[in-house]
Amino acid sequence: MARIVKNVGGLILLIFLVAAVWYAKSSSVFRFPGLSGPSEASVVLPERPTSPDEFAGGMSSRMAILLTDRNSSWLDLVQGLKTFGVPFTLTEDYREALKHKVVMVYPVISGKTLTAQALSALTDFPQQGGTLIGTHVLGGGLNRLFGFSEAVPSMTHTELRFGPENSFIRQYLGTSVHTTTFGSAAQPRGSYAYANPTGNVLAKYEDGTPALISQHTGKGVTYALGLDIGAFALLGYNNRQQAVNNTYVNRFEPGLDALFLLLRDIYLTHEPEAVLLGTVPDGKRISILLTHDIDFTRSVNNALTYARYQKSQEITASYFIQTKYVRDWNDDVFFNAEGAAKVNQLSDMGMEVASHSVAHSKVFSTLPLGSGQEKYPAYEPFVKGATETRNATVLGELRISRYLLEATIPSLEVKSFRPGHLENPETLPQALQATGYRFSSSTTANNALTHLPFRLNYNRQSADQTGIFEFPITIEDEAMPLMGSRLAQALEVAEKIQRYGGLFVVLTHPNILDHKLDFTRGLIEKMKPTAWFGTLASFGQWWVARDQVGVDVTSINGLKTVSLNALEAIAGL
Repeated sequence: MARIVKNVGGLILLIFLVAAVWYAKSSSVFRFPGLSGPSEASVVLPERPTSPDEFAGGMSSRMAILLTDRNSSWLDLVQGLKTFGVPFTLTEDYREALKHKVVMVYPVISGKTLTAQALSALTDFPQQGGTLIGTHVLGGGLNRLFGFSEAVPSMTHTELRFGPENSFIRQYLGTSVHTTTFGSAAQPRGSYAYANPTGNVLAKYEDGTPALISQHTGKGVTYALGLDIGAFALLGYNNRQQAVNNTYVNRFEPGLDALFLLLRDIYLTHEPEAVLLGTVPDGKRISILLTHDIDFTRSVNNALTYARYQKSQEITASYFIQTKYVRDWNDDVFFNAEGAAKVNQLSDMGMEVASHSVAHSKVFSTLPLGSGQEKYPAYEPFVKGATETRNATVLGELRISRYLLEATIPSLEVKSFRPGHLENPETLPQALQATGYRFSSSTTANNALTHLPFRLNYNRQSADQTGIFEFPITIEDEAMPLMGSRLAQALEVAEKIQRYGGLFVVLTHPNILDHKLDFTRGLIEKMKPTAWFGTLASFGQWWVARDQVGVDVTSINGLKTVSLNALEAIAGL
């Protein structure tokens, strides 16, 4: 009898253990009944180099870019000019370029890249009243034209210093001097110094040698710049700055912006029919995007409090939702039926619901691209620790998170994405495009070296532009001191950015209310008179439409006509 009781007890214990294991397994993954998808595969198209011909055309009121070498960072240069609203045309024909009043020759001027006829025509151009901008003026007999004796190469320069004679620095940056860091001892960049200048030295390297000189010649003027702006833009726009920035976030670092403001100022100064496209909707001075990352259990509830306040102020914000349906090292499940219902409330209040991935992995940047056929519920990424995530892919994180948000919230179209920890794989631009996204907020403004949006390139390189636009983060909430005590500092950054119509993106994790909500209230109260507030998607849609606008000016009998060619409807430009 004792043996029978013992066996029965053992059987009961075995049944209990099996049930416990089953329950633990079933409760560690939440599945929405009846949901399975997405049904269509995501196809990452092969890289197709962007042609310079895509940027040709336009009238003589535009700046002309004379491209002398396709194997350069010309794409990043023209993307920057588009960002700053400078109308331009790109051509490889010097005769077409010289029909314009302001001509920039990029990336080099030399006898190897230009014919004798082209060099002769460039020499005559400023004599007749034209403005000629040369980057890396290395030969072709134009040294005297640009006002120096010799271009001296260097791999040690790291700073470009603008002096008080640059009025655009005072106007747009609010200081009499400015330094742009473009390299470091660990990551040196090539540059040229112009020896024995006869013109005005507008910028110097840290050793005092001339980096930018201007010289009046005949009726016109020349500018010689020893730094490749396109190559510098490549570093920032493609998240390859490699310790060029001084701070990661929460500070004002307009290193790249200063150089494009220089080009914009030259165009405005020397083109009598210059017209710029504004960078802020509705004539406001600054664009502010309030964004929130929902990647913690308590954040789901707190997000509603933030949203109610924002709605009371007639302001919309973006909420990046981690669709967390797997319990792992990071946290418990919180995107379940209850969590989805609360996210639905955010959408009902007019807030943007965007994706913050499924796993919120710290190694997202090292994940494989994936097949593009990942489907819910079979896709179960598991974060084992800070350095290991299993069963996850880049495409899986993008596909499944977007699918679940759209499947659980009526009429939702997810357009924006932000990775956890701002982990940024090189494949992200084309993966976002393949999975139906349009906008990204995946880096900081200081890492990107700019306080304005920009277009992303395939593999974060320089050959092929994608249709994805990046909106970098200016202020975040994790650095010390506490966010609530940094309002004055953030407002100071905003004041500087709005001098040239920049972008101010705030990242707040609503894991608590307290000082973070106080920061939101204070920022809105102070900035509402001059700022445009909106979601990443609404601003992104405006920015995409703006990016496609062509602007030209014609003058007949003293009557100037501005012509706009807009491929998409746009208001407030």
